[in-house]
Amino acid sequence: MKRLILRIAVMAGMAFGWSAAAASAAEVSEIRIDWATYNPVSLLLKKEGLLEKEFKKDGISIRWVQSAGSNKALEFLNAGSIDFGSTAGAAALIAKVNGNPIKSIYVYSRPEWTALVTAKGSSIKSVADLKGKSVAVTRGTDPHIFLVRALADAGLKEGDVKFVLLQHADGRLALTRGDVDAWAGLDPIMAAAEVEDGARLFYRKAENNTWGVLNTTETFAKEHPDLVRRVLSVYEIARKQALADPKLLKETLIEATKLPDAVISKQLERTDLTHSRIGAEQRETIVKAGLALQQAGVLPADVDIAKTTDGLIDPSFSDALVQ
Repeated sequence: MKRLILRIAVMAGMAFGWSAAAASAAEVSEIRIDWATYNPVSLLLKKEGLLEKEFKKDGISIRWVQSAGSNKALEFLNAGSIDFGSTAGAAALIAKVNGNPIKSIYVYSRPEWTALVTAKGSSIKSVADLKGKSVAVTRGTDPHIFLVRALADAGLKEGDVKFVLLQHADGRLALTRGDVDAWAGLDPIMAAAEVEDGARLFYRKAENNTWGVLNTTETFAKEHPDLVRRVLSVYEIARKQALADPKLLKETLIEATKLPDAVISKQLERTDLTHSRIGAEQRETIVKAGLALQQAGVLPADVDIAKTTDGLIDPSFSDALVQ
């Protein structure tokens, strides 16, 4: 009798588990996810319709929203406009410190996607030359964080330069027009400025570029963990396809960005797509960036950067991708 009761309980539990997963999918009619030119995997994912194929059987549609920068992706997540958003790791940390309830769950790239840029013929040669100059920058993004750290390393403060707050594309335009002296650039727009405008990257530091991470909201992760896992499994298919077929990846970026081959080639040269699991390596990079921002006065001195980063990164979903 005890064995019979146990078997019934196990079967009921299994049925409940399956029912819960099915119910979780049934509760969602649409998954909202961003695409961004700084996230090549997202462009391939969108072009190939992989998520649409995965969730068709569940009656779940996919809505794509463009993120023009980490700041926009984070705004959308905070407003509940999207369920998954592409950002830089350190940008996600700043958002977390400011109360944005997000989780970083996946790595889509390890890029050198930002540098400090000046116009062709400019006299600016180093970060120290920025004192008293104007710099276009998108606040709350990796280029902004990169700029703040570069200034600190050169013994300058934010007040020593004039920040001109613009979205990335407008920053390039301002530099080209001569409205600013420098720009904290972001690929592929930065690569386009190099190739098409003759712009010069006068300060590069690859290790100060933080990882490209995919985020979801704490609520979505808690209420729909099965859907999160399925989204990431499809993301993995796209990432591996990008590595296996670089020609297709390049064609997809050219089509989406309307930028020439030479520009996209330069972007991809600086983009490593061989990582997907989020964990200790990303944590170390994000913590270093957070501490640098804290020392520069961008983040409050009383914030526990390590603890906040631990609350931001959730490795459980990407760990589950590796059997």
